[in-house]
Amino acid sequence: MRSLYYIPIVAALAACDSDLELQSGVVQWMEWPAEVTAATPFPVRLVIPFPACQQWTFRPGASADQSAVTFAPYFLVKKGPLICPPVPADVSIYPLPYFSLDTVDAAPGLAATFARTYEMRASATVYAPTPSPSNGGPPVRTFGDVTVRLAAPDTSRRNAAGIVVLFRTGGCARVRAAGSAPVGYLLEDQADTTGLMNAFVRGYIHDAAAPVCGETRVFHLLSRN
Repeated sequence: MRSLYYIPIVAALAACDSDLELQSGVVQWMEWPAEVTAATPFPVRLVIPFPACQQWTFRPGASADQSAVTFAPYFLVKKGPLICPPVPADVSIYPLPYFSLDTVDAAPGLAATFARTYEMRASATVYAPTPSPSNGGPPVRTFGDVTVRLAAPDTSRRNAAGIVVLFRTGGCARVRAAGSAPVGYLLEDQADTTGLMNAFVRGYIHDAAAPVCGETRVFHLLSRN
């Protein structure tokens, strides 16, 4: 993948500054519009663990080719001793911090002369990388796809994929991106919750035809593994 080739170059540049080192990032969660307009950048939400107790600058590493958008994120980390914030004595009042960056970055505009799809990929922690990078960086995983239209894309649905945590509020099942704040999304199918804790899931966020647990904005689960 062309998006991963620049990492050794950036690492070399970072090495020229004795105070910085490069650390590759892995995407735990990705969320993006299901349909976009051709040649128009679009927002993508990323949840990425960051180097704890260190000063860093984040780079999303977004690129696109003829078949996919790829995020190969990395951090420029300032070298030096680790300095962690004190842990509160009562974590029930002051919960432990989430050591993940929850950010929205832009994906490049995608070329199309007719309606077509591109894959959405990112560096991730997986057992069987697809495709396998040749530079020794994190493996790349396909999170889903995006439909590119010449005009009038459907903006009512957002695709999403990544590692989730299952939890319940008021007896209703929800999932949230691992490492993110405990807000999350209500599951559309409240009976289908087996194997969702710390699973990699794919699905989409949309308005259900009928309320679920009193809400209409829900996460529709497509697959888990």
